Amino acid sequence: MFYKTRFNGYSVKFSPYHEGRIAVATAQNFGIIGNGKQYVLDATPQGLREVCSFDTIDGLYDCTWCEGNENVLASASGDGSIKVWDIAAPPNLNPIRSFEEHGHEVYCVNWNLVNRDCFLSASWDDTIKLWSLQAPGSIRTFAEHRYCCYAVAWCPTNGETFASASGDCTLKLWDVRQPASTLTIRAHDFEVLSCDWSKYDDFTIVTGSVDKTMRVWDIRQPNVPMRVMPGHSYAVRKVICSPHSGNLVASCSYDMTVCLWDIKSGGEPLIQRWAHHTEFAVGLDLSVLREGLIASTGWDELAYVWHQSQDPRT
Repeated sequence: MFYKTRFNGYSVKFSPYHEGRIAVATAQNFGIIGNGKQYVLDATPQGLREVCSFDTIDGLYDCTWCEGNENVLASASGDGSIKVWDIAAPPNLNPIRSFEEHGHEVYCVNWNLVNRDCFLSASWDDTIKLWSLQAPGSIRTFAEHRYCCYAVAWCPTNGETFASASGDCTLKLWDVRQPASTLTIRAHDFEVLSCDWSKYDDFTIVTGSVDKTMRVWDIRQPNVPMRVMPGHSYAVRKVICSPHSGNLVASCSYDMTVCLWDIKSGGEPLIQRWAHHTEFAVGLDLSVLREGLIASTGWDELAYVWHQSQDPRT
């Protein structure tokens, strides 16, 4: 099933509380200039239906659900702000918070899966910031990357540890209790656009890059990737490790496709490829609540939800 958004899709996230509920962050004019709109949609027997939406002055590049409140989500904005929404609150009270510390576009937001009371933001100002809804401003700024920070991902089992991906071609690991990053990996020869932590192995991280490949890393042996997976014909925009299998990873790309991979396969790792988008496929997520359920969005102004055994367009 699919939903036509007003603007170009940038990010899609499944709710950790409601099966079939997704948040979709969008930006006008491909995110170059113009407004944004944050959607919340529910999958129904009649298709995807809007629960609510929020308009923003600038485009939105990412969104994340609060892990401690089913009605709260945060959006990453092109004006450097982070908007926090409460879908149960009256429209005139939203956004309930607006954090405005980053100096350039905020490109990624990621809620802590373990502690549940804080989230991270990654920005084109080369920094990462740690936030809590209980604090008036950021709790800490991480400023080691030498170029745009494109992605951050919390470790799913350790609430103090996260990974970051940057245009400086590195993957960095951090512990919020430490004064500096704990590991830096020269992950690709070109910009690293995405990273995600295995939900089943604390030592495995997957990266996606402008070089059109995905790489699987064992952080105990960071000098060489465990696996390099070509298969996309343009930059890999997003990688997501399955919450249901330690073998499965999904990806989407500027080649307009979504792919599912078996990173531990002894042969060809590519399991399936979908080509339902007609513009860059840039947003992707896998449902925690229902195995095999996938969501994607792209610059074709469409958001899709489908089971991996089905055609997204049906």
